[in-house]
Amino acid sequence: MSSHELKTLLDQVPDTREIVLRQARTWSADYDAWSDARDEALQAYASWRTAPAAESYAVYRAAQDRADAAQDTLAYTQTSRTSVS
Repeated sequence: MSSHELKTLLDQVPDTREIVLRQARTWSADYDAWSDARDEALQAYASWRTAPAAESYAVYRAAQDRADAAQDTLAYTQTSRTSVS
């Protein structure tokens, strides 16, 4: 399957705005999403370092981008809870 065919197929999947977590839920779904994404990025980084290739680097960068986005969400939700108007 080409990357264009895969993108077309994925574009047809409706976005339910749900996240799937690999671990049991803790005190915050936002924290759990970040923790899962961070763990996945660390594993992808280790894989890329073990076998450097364009594909493994792309997997690592995608995982790191997800971890960064999850961290931004976590920071926003936690700081917005402590802000005083």
